[in-house]
Amino acid sequence: MSELNYLQARNNMIEQQIRPWNVVEQRVLDVIGQVPREAFVPKAFRDLAYAEINIDLGHGQVMMTPAVEGRLLQAAKVHADDKVLEIGTGSGYFTALLASMGGHVYSVEIIPELQRQAEQHLNEQGIENISLEEGDGAQGWGRYAPYDVIVITGSLPILPESFRKSLAPGGRLVAIVGESPAMEARLVTRSDDGEFSEEYLFNTEIPPLINAPRPDHFLL
Repeated sequence: MSELNYLQARNNMIEQQIRPWNVVEQRVLDVIGQVPREAFVPKAFRDLAYAEINIDLGHGQVMMTPAVEGRLLQAAKVHADDKVLEIGTGSGYFTALLASMGGHVYSVEIIPELQRQAEQHLNEQGIENISLEEGDGAQGWGRYAPYDVIVITGSLPILPESFRKSLAPGGRLVAIVGESPAMEARLVTRSDDGEFSEEYLFNTEIPPLINAPRPDHFLL
């Protein structure tokens, strides 16, 4: 597919997949329109870069669908001076979107090969306001807390309290919580006086984070 065709596919993705899914904030749509998603997709699937599917990254991991990415990005309300934590770098694409909107992004990836590939993709795009770290963020990543925004790109059967505690006053946390087939995207907001509120966004299904904590299941 030519560069011109990728550009057309990106525009079609925005107009036919993302905007109809209630992603209406123009700044979010502009950033999605500027970041070349095909540059972050494994070569074998590059022609599917703008399809409404989860793209296989190997190691049991996927790129989320464009519509889900758009909804999560809009819900996070990333500001230009925000300190952002991303758990699950994956391909680096969502990292690039966050970095294009925020001040600095700390992104944590547990799989070394994915971390190296994401670093290469982000370097090729000239994105510098990021710190990529290899490690297990399933229980949180308080090293640079507090954060204005936290985005978790793998699902969590339960949301550890450590993530809430890492939010700055006024901060937003976006996560997909639950177990198949009942997962839901949620927005957790911390008020200026330290109180938390939680909002249901939509249903979806993505693979869980590696080492994600699980609830105790009792057999009757």
